[in-house]
Amino acid sequence: MQILFYALSGAITLGVLLALAALFAPLFSSREKRLTRLGLGLIPAACLSLGLFWAMGYVNALVCVLNLEVIWLLVKLAARILRRRPGNPAVCALVALLLTGIYLSTGWVLAHRVTQTRYEIAGTGAGAPLRIALFTDSHVGTTFDGAELSRYVAEIQAQNPDLVVIVGDFVDDSTSRQDMLAACAALKQLQAPYGVYFSFGNHDKGDYDNALRGYTGDDLIRELEKNGVTVLKDEFVPLGEDFYLVGRQDLSENLTDTPRAAIGNLMAQLPESNRYTIVLDHQPADFDAEAQAGAGLVLCGHTHGGQMIPINYLGQWLGVNDLRYGHERRQNTDFIVSSGISDWELLFKTGCHSEYVLIDLLP
Repeated sequence: MQILFYALSGAITLGVLLALAALFAPLFSSREKRLTRLGLGLIPAACLSLGLFWAMGYVNALVCVLNLEVIWLLVKLAARILRRRPGNPAVCALVALLLTGIYLSTGWVLAHRVTQTRYEIAGTGAGAPLRIALFTDSHVGTTFDGAELSRYVAEIQAQNPDLVVIVGDFVDDSTSRQDMLAACAALKQLQAPYGVYFSFGNHDKGDYDNALRGYTGDDLIRELEKNGVTVLKDEFVPLGEDFYLVGRQDLSENLTDTPRAAIGNLMAQLPESNRYTIVLDHQPADFDAEAQAGAGLVLCGHTHGGQMIPINYLGQWLGVNDLRYGHERRQNTDFIVSSGISDWELLFKTGCHSEYVLIDLLP
């Protein structure tokens, strides 16, 4: 499997380099043979790609180069349409570099600058209001490390939430043990009347590459619990006299020997059916069943808000996700999908932003 992965990565890299070289080739003398110009184009293509790889790693370098290629082609196409002949190669290249720089710089800011998003949901039927603070998809080590998480935790605590929930992908397969420990320790400063709860995402247990980071999902549970966080794995807890909180195992568990419980079965276990029920479910992919089961509010992450234009609606269009981002109501159930407080691997977001969420539930 690993050999296949490296072979595929190599093929993608070679294809991207050749495509970029073809864009650079017209910058060289037209008296040179086409193959010679392509070879010369490989030099700046390789230098640019290696520089980006050194600065931000393979995946983000690939994102930068692919965006440059697409924007460059669009600039050349626009020049041809507007002037009815090919544009000056040097001018097209300069414009493409400038536009790519603006686009990716905007994406960098949107990914690294965490904002607060608020929702208000009325008509819960509860005897008292409830303020929920939600954050998800911190993927610690991508846009901030474990120690830096403390800053955002302090912001969340300053909002005086009644309940704090972390809806999966708190850490990543590549999150170091040191960062995991620091991130869990940062959560200790959260003090909420109804507590702090966590449900798993698809990356938390390190199922994709556990050997790399040196700790398991059970190790993560121990550290979370040591710092005052309750982990829910297809379990529920009462919150006062008006609410239940249900934490689901991640959808990825269905690929293992112990699939997660169906939401209908979980909800059937609740002793009092008239309480307002809040469900934590990392992946927004079970909306119809959750609405049918009678959940009041379902909180999700996973999508990163669609990540980047133009692929940001792809998961929703393909039916992989029921909702890319935001608030939707189905039957009598409200669904909120957060874009996450950080990112998996990528250092850019466009068409969305990094956030933590405050939800005020009103009677």
